[in-house]
Amino acid sequence: MLTIGQLASYAGVTVRAVRHYHQIGLLPEPERDASGYRRYGATAVVALLKIRTLADAGVPLSEITALLDAGEDAFAAAIHRIDTRLSDEITRLETSRKQIAQLAAGNSGALPPEVLAYLDRLREIGTSEKLIAAERDGWILVAARWPDEIREWIPSKFAQLEDPRMVRLYHVLSELLEFDPDSEHDSDLIDERLREAADIMATLSEEAYASGELMSDDDTSDDLPFDLLDALADEAHPEAYRMRNLMRERGWTSWTRQERLNVDM
Repeated sequence: MLTIGQLASYAGVTVRAVRHYHQIGLLPEPERDASGYRRYGATAVVALLKIRTLADAGVPLSEITALLDAGEDAFAAAIHRIDTRLSDEITRLETSRKQIAQLAAGNSGALPPEVLAYLDRLREIGTSEKLIAAERDGWILVAARWPDEIREWIPSKFAQLEDPRMVRLYHVLSELLEFDPDSEHDSDLIDERLREAADIMATLSEEAYASGELMSDDDTSDDLPFDLLDALADEAHPEAYRMRNLMRERGWTSWTRQERLNVDM
């Protein structure tokens, strides 16, 4: 016969937990013996071990009594449901661990592997980490709006990097992020690089427009993603608005949205 402390110790729970189980009617409370102590037998130990096992598995205490009182078939079915729920939880946690690992490595769990591979390719062509970080955040916005289409677009993005002009564009934009807008020394360089970047983007957009490679009207009918991309650029660099103005001068709505201001231009 065990005291409440011995019972709790054997089952690996606290005395407070045992008393709580008594209070809610989960574990029967024995009568006091002649010496005034409550003594617990082997049946109580087994019951407490079952309670602890079920509680550790995440079964609410309010459901444990019904499980303990259930017949063999009902108990087996309930245990199967619990096992399925735990399996789903393990899968969710494993996915979360992978996402955390990606974040720790500087990647975003909000992006599919195809986009992460594209970002790695940008590193290979000499794109700065600042620009890759900005590009990654932009892709997060795009992936949230077009989660199914994004994998279809990535091959064409890889193909674009075979064009030396696109590689040069990433180099120019990388340089822009390193310049100090408040520096008189960098002011002329910023102007020069902005114009060069706008010229490259306008030329590439013209060619894509002529070949029908731009996004369809259905894809571009939603203004919000493009507004967010523009806002993201503005928040990342104070000169971003100037790039939009330069693109408009060249006949395009912005540098994030390849849409002509006038199709007759």
